[in-house]
Amino acid sequence: MPSSMKYRRINVLGVGISVLTLDTAVEAVNKALASGIQSYITVTGVHGISECQRDPELLRIHNESLLSTPDGMPLTWLGRFHGIGPTEMDRVYGPDLMLRIIEDGQQSKQRDKGLRHFLLGGAEGVAEILRDKLLARIPNAEIVGIRTPPFRPLTQVEEHDLVEELRLLRPDCLWVGLSTPKQERFMADLLSRYGAASTGTLKLPAPLVMFGVGAAFDFHAGLMPQAPRWIQRAGMEWGYRLATEPRRLWRRYLTNNPLFVARIAMQLLGLRKYELPADLPLE
Repeated sequence: MPSSMKYRRINVLGVGISVLTLDTAVEAVNKALASGIQSYITVTGVHGISECQRDPELLRIHNESLLSTPDGMPLTWLGRFHGIGPTEMDRVYGPDLMLRIIEDGQQSKQRDKGLRHFLLGGAEGVAEILRDKLLARIPNAEIVGIRTPPFRPLTQVEEHDLVEELRLLRPDCLWVGLSTPKQERFMADLLSRYGAASTGTLKLPAPLVMFGVGAAFDFHAGLMPQAPRWIQRAGMEWGYRLATEPRRLWRRYLTNNPLFVARIAMQLLGLRKYELPADLPLE
């Protein structure tokens, strides 16, 4: 990735979280697309960082992203600890980022045409509902393709079919709603095997930015309620989601959250050090 495409980060347990607001995240995406690059963005909260503590490969994937946005309020509070104010670093929430990119991409004065989007993810039928909801909200959005992958790794034939479809439709943005950490691995693997630097003849289109946005599919499709904004800003969205999906999420939140707090305390007190790759620009 060109050095001009590398954005400042803070070190959160060895994961480089980008110093961004929603506005500067949109600017970064537009700059990447204008430069013709292929890359991916991880929308990263406490859950994703906790998964990285158990999986060195997932940690590498986050740190090789174009951006790893601060999806949770605890990450923006850590930005404040580093002396970064809200005009430089604030929550970049996956569902908000998705809407802004699609809305702004159809109105940009810097492009002679709107951005093209491909939706990949969700349970059976969710991508279709999401497309219809987005078009009802943003009628001129260019959603050029949708696909619901199976709940298993793609076969080589299925993967080739997907890449060929992307090559023909040439979306600028590939929205991936497969949940963490599956979506991050999927994006990195796709780029590794079919990106411009890969050795095969079948290639992804360029430019292309992939976004791992998880539950944004269900939220914008109207299949799952979003926490009120004041609950989100208070850093209590996890409690709201736990109350709505206790059987699926209890282990994630009641195990990961206390561990995250303990690990962050050790990092901030200097009792444990977490290293970032040397080529990531630190705040």
